[in-house]
Amino acid sequence: MRAVEISKPGGPEVLKPVERPKPSPKDGEILIKVAAAGVNRPDIAQRAGLYPPPPGASDLPGLEVAGTVAALGAGVTGWKVGDTLCALTPGGAYAEYCTAPAPQCLPVPKGFDMVQAAALPENYFTVWHNLFERGQLKPGESALIHGGASGIGTTAIQLAKAFGATVFTTVRNEGKAKAVRELGADHAVLYKDNDWAAEVKKLSGGIDVVLDMVAGDYLPKNLQLLKQDGRCVVIAVQLGAVASINAAFVMMNRLTLTGSTLRPQSVESKGRMARGLKDKVWPLLEAGKVKPIIYKTFPLKDAAGAHAELERADHVGKVMLTV
Repeated sequence: MRAVEISKPGGPEVLKPVERPKPSPKDGEILIKVAAAGVNRPDIAQRAGLYPPPPGASDLPGLEVAGTVAALGAGVTGWKVGDTLCALTPGGAYAEYCTAPAPQCLPVPKGFDMVQAAALPENYFTVWHNLFERGQLKPGESALIHGGASGIGTTAIQLAKAFGATVFTTVRNEGKAKAVRELGADHAVLYKDNDWAAEVKKLSGGIDVVLDMVAGDYLPKNLQLLKQDGRCVVIAVQLGAVASINAAFVMMNRLTLTGSTLRPQSVESKGRMARGLKDKVWPLLEAGKVKPIIYKTFPLKDAAGAHAELERADHVGKVMLTV
């Protein structure tokens, strides 16, 4: 099969098209003939040598796909060869074929093409787990979503709004602010050359849940913005993993600081997330109430171009690969 591998740690140019043996599904896995795959920040980190795949996973990058069932591993039920699906994968999506544990596979929502379906798993699993399972966002509460124009951000804004929250977000420029307001954000605050925290405080009076993909010096500001019993969920550390926080403020206001990474979690845990998505979110997708935002699509052989595009950070939504 055709695939794209990381020839050595480095920039986008180290992504090289290669021929690889087609994988075989292990017990409990599905072999997928890939039609499209998403490009995500963890792929960039893996390419740079900073995010190795977990034990037993493919060394090829790529954490989400859509395609058709090519073969079933022992013990897999509920699927048959030829079915269409999308899947959260432990790696290996930059290829014509990849495997995924069956509990991490979901049907393609009605009316969705393969590129749209492949844009769902990484962002929707992440947002569902962190904003709703860990962050416990409830109707009538307020949410602050950092990086609102990213794939995660555009997903979180739409889902938070669909479940009845008031949504605040931070973005880089006015063009992105306009785009995220059109997706449902109630307020979009520019973070460059601006005291974004003071602006959010003035607009909101306080936030119930913060979804933080920035960390660094954003973290103490996020905590200061929280109402009593507020929750801050950290999902990435783009400005650094170390911060100084006021523990007394956390105690006095009964705050919760938590976070997660998705890839190392168990198949059982991801299966639980998948069931929640199928039950609560797939109906919203099929009704057109939320949707993946596709910014640009590249052929698999130009995965390097897709990575360069994502790193430019001009995008609103997802960068995708077609196979």
